Amino acid sequence: MEEKQKILLEAVFGESSDSEDSDHHPQNRLEDSSIHPEKNPSWEPISEINGLWLCRDFLSPQDQSSLLSAIEKEGWFSQASHNQAMRFGNLPEWATELSHSIREVVLFSDYVSEHMDSVTCDGDKKGCLLPSEILWREPLFDQLILNVYQPGEGICPHVDLMRFEDGIAIVSLESSCIMHFTHVDDTEACDSGREGRNYSSMTKIPVYLTPGSLVLMSGEARYFWKHEINREPGFQIWEGQEIDQKRRTSITLRKLCKIE
Repeated sequence: MEEKQKILLEAVFGESSDSEDSDHHPQNRLEDSSIHPEKNPSWEPISEINGLWLCRDFLSPQDQSSLLSAIEKEGWFSQASHNQAMRFGNLPEWATELSHSIREVVLFSDYVSEHMDSVTCDGDKKGCLLPSEILWREPLFDQLILNVYQPGEGICPHVDLMRFEDGIAIVSLESSCIMHFTHVDDTEACDSGREGRNYSSMTKIPVYLTPGSLVLMSGEARYFWKHEINREPGFQIWEGQEIDQKRRTSITLRKLCKIE
């Protein structure tokens, strides 16, 4: 496992050294970070939707607690009426670390090690966690939106604005929930070379998000599927049981499109 990780890193970043530059090596950056993703996380492809991946065990309970403490220190939600914060460009240190951890958890996952083309996405991209042009861009993300939802509060069906590039990450904290995905109508979709499929606009694909989980959306999942969270009574049911709703914190990371 370690040898495969070394091969992957050196293929992209070159060989490591004992010089000062080694401080910027991804492996060292992960060790120095206050966020330490779970080792060998399991990735779940959502089979109905190309480009949609779920990592349920991205953050340990301890890391979730540390992340929530860092968010609280920002003071963004000191008033009850404040439930959303957005940042562009230079992100808070904890958000930058989270971005690095997302890249590294993709790179170091068993799935990537066993399917090494998943890093470069050569050939068939269906088995690709993140296309290489997304995974290796700098910065990976430069826009943050943080939402705090009280029980019963959610988000309406939407596709993220086209001002953002492909490749979106969502980290869930505090409360479990079900995110539903609905295929957009042809009149709503932008043409970026999607594969032809027949979906009813009423077909909803449920994805169960647990605290500490990570969702990655790219390609079809990003452009041709709306996502929503309806936390009204009767909509948050998983395996026949209604989810006990608590406050939920959501961290969404995106990359702004370059202005030509």
